[in-house]
Order: sequence, then structure tokens, then C-alpha cells
Amino acid sequence: MSTVLTFLGAAGTVTGSRTLVEHSGTRTLVDCGLYQGERQWRRLNWQPFPVRAASIDGVVLTHAHLDHCGYLPALVRQGFEGPVWCTTGTADLAPIVLRDSAHLLEEEASYARTSGYSKHDPPLPLYTSGDVERAVHLLHETVYGGPVVLGGDGSLVLVRAGHVLGSASAHLTTADTTVLFSGDLGRPEHPVLRPREPAPAARNVVVESTYGDRSHPPLDPEHHILAEAIRRTVDRGGSVVIPAFAVDRTELVLHALSGLWREGRIPQVPVYVDSPMALRVLDVYRDQRHRSELRESAGADLVRLPGLRTLPSAQESQRINRPKEPSVIVSSSGMASGGRVVHHLRALLPDPRNTVVLTGYQAVGTRGRALADGAHEVKIAGAYVRVRAQVIQDQGFSVHADADELVRWVSGLAEPPESVFVTHGEPEAASALAARLREVTGATVVVPRLGERVIVP
Repeated sequence: MSTVLTFLGAAGTVTGSRTLVEHSGTRTLVDCGLYQGERQWRRLNWQPFPVRAASIDGVVLTHAHLDHCGYLPALVRQGFEGPVWCTTGTADLAPIVLRDSAHLLEEEASYARTSGYSKHDPPLPLYTSGDVERAVHLLHETVYGGPVVLGGDGSLVLVRAGHVLGSASAHLTTADTTVLFSGDLGRPEHPVLRPREPAPAARNVVVESTYGDRSHPPLDPEHHILAEAIRRTVDRGGSVVIPAFAVDRTELVLHALSGLWREGRIPQVPVYVDSPMALRVLDVYRDQRHRSELRESAGADLVRLPGLRTLPSAQESQRINRPKEPSVIVSSSGMASGGRVVHHLRALLPDPRNTVVLTGYQAVGTRGRALADGAHEVKIAGAYVRVRAQVIQDQGFSVHADADELVRWVSGLAEPPESVFVTHGEPEAASALAARLREVTGATVVVPRLGERVIVP
């Protein structure tokens, strides 16, 4: 029986990663991500899964970002009961991400019910905390490089991807072929994590294309953009808001702030980490179980800020919407699409003394993308808020490989692939990367459509 790939997510968009691999009567789902961003994509979260959830034999998670693991509780709610294979780092981070997601979904449904703005009666969350706990119990840890036996004579090997703690590329061997999934690839110069490792060759490669149409600017290890933004904002009596993903991006921002403070390049103002989820993730990064994934001395820089303050309660979080002194607020989510950063933006965006520093990829349809594109107003909790604060993008924190690095990763495999499928990118980015890979590899290179089924050689 031939191996068949079905692209159930991250096709035509940079979110919702889900690829079904059918081989020898077995179904393996690689990533189980939540759609984020534009409404047209988010609506797909509410559609029944295209195949019967109970018919899926196992799930492989490449890492713990919501767009790769966030749909798992919904799949469990629909009847999935199989093993979920992932690295130790992902097994420690995914429960934090999923519990936070369920909390936000439940809060959103509750708010919609009390405010009356939902079209549904009653509005319900996509999944609940109970669904998350059932999903968490299905996680099976595996080490990098250690083969895992799958059904149907299949096997799995996870290889360090250097994107976030626990991130991996997934190499699947079936009875008749091999398929390598890049997952999200990190940059070789990640300041906290060890770089990605070479992946084994495969006849078929599924590669992400988040930055498939662009090259990152030269790395700025001195973080000049961030330092200048903080100094300028403090001088005019304002505060800096940094929307940061709770997984990895908060750690990178704290690492940078620690170095800038140590070198005397930023004033010693209060630095608030306002995300209970980010604080739990920070504990995971500092755990000795994961020391082998970090660069030497990187862990110490995560706690060397004398002005570092945490805000465990919602009441404490609300109080810094009107800071008594210039401050730096690091809060999730990184695309400003949810979480506590939203109420900080609502309070601080109208004041021209303040600054918003965007530190990562901003998907189309998110509030962060609107700010990056120069919006004069953004909608928050049903009302428009005027944007008078300065908005700055600092690309120095990106932990996604750019187009050049993606091409080098594919062309650097020990043997050239026969076919390459370009996913997890907006259409322009995916098409641009596909064109370059055709020239470099000589392989059949395809940008698959959502729902497309392909028999692979």
C-alpha cells in the first residue's frame, strides 16, 4: 500500500499545522495545530476534523507552539485516544500552552455570554480544561535520535530543530518510503538554545516557509533597536510594551534585557513579566532536565534583571495599565491576539509617550500585524482604540529560519529528496521558496492546497 499525505492545515497560511500520513492501514497525524489569525482560518477550528478522530493511530508533535499543538484537546474531544509522540521539552511545555489556551477559550466564551456579543446561544469554548487534561495524559516522551516504533511497520525519529525548547524535525519511515517534516526550523545563532542538528535524508520533504520570501537582516547581538527604543521612551516619560510569545520569545527578550542592563545601555526601570504562562515556561527553561538544550551560561542571563517583577494575579496586571513610572512590560501573546497584553495595549496605545516593540512574526489578521502595518486604530474587546504610541518592529528576535537558511537546510540533506512540499507560509512566501527549491534541488516541488491528498514515492 502506498504512503499518502493529506494536508489538513498550514496550507495557504502560516498556521494550523496538521498533516495526515496514511501508510499500511495506519494513520499518523504530524502536528495538531490551532488556526490563528484571520477569521476565515479561525473558523476552520470549529469544523469537524476531516477524518474520524478515533481512526487516527497516533500524533507526532514537532513543538509546543499553539499553531502546532493547540488543536489536540479538540481532537481528543472528538474521540482520539492514541499516543502523542514528542520530545521531553515539548512534553513539559505543551501542557502549559494547552491549559492556558483552554483558560482563554473558556474566558472568551464566558465574556461573550455575559456581554451578549456572540451569535451563539450559549457561546461555548472550542474545548475545555477537562479536554486538555485528557490530552496531556496521552503525551509520550521520546529522546532526540531515538527511534519510535509506529503502527504499520512505521518508525519515527525526532531531530533537534533549534526553534524553541524541545522543537524537532520529524523523520518518518513507512513500509515503502521516507518523509521528513521540518517542523519550524530555528536559526543557527539562537542566543539561548543550541543550534539545530542535521536531519537524515528522506525521499519526501515537507518544509515550512514562514519566511520563505525574505532574508532576515544581519543579526544584532547588541540589540541596538531595543536599547534605543527603551532609552527614548523612558526619556519622554513613557513605558515600553513588548508583546512576546510565552514559549521562547519571553526568554529571548529577558536574555537581551539582562545583557543591556549589565552593560549600562538601558536605565534600571521596572521590568514586568506579565504572563503566568510565560513564568511557568521560564521555569521549564531553567530546569536542569533541559540544560543540555541551552547554550553555555544562557540560563543565568534569564534571571539577572534586578528590576524584574512578576504579576501573578489579574488585579496586579490591571494596575500597571497606568504605570507610576516608566516601565518595560513583557506580556503575551506575541501577536497581541489574546492574553494580558491586550488590556495593556488598550490602556497604553493612545499615549504618544509609549512604545510597542513587536519582536516576532505577525500573522495576517492579528492585532500585531495591524500594528506592524501602521494601523491608526485597532479593535480591542469590540471597541476601536486610537494608536498614538510609537510602534517598532525588532527582527533581531526571530527564531524562524529565513529563506536562505531554509534552502540550505533542504539542499544540505545527505541525499537530495525526490519531492518537496512547501507548507506553513502565506501564499507569496510559499511560492517564492518553492521556486528557489526547484532550481537548487531538481526535485518535484509543490505548494499543496488545503485538503489535498498526495501519493508519495
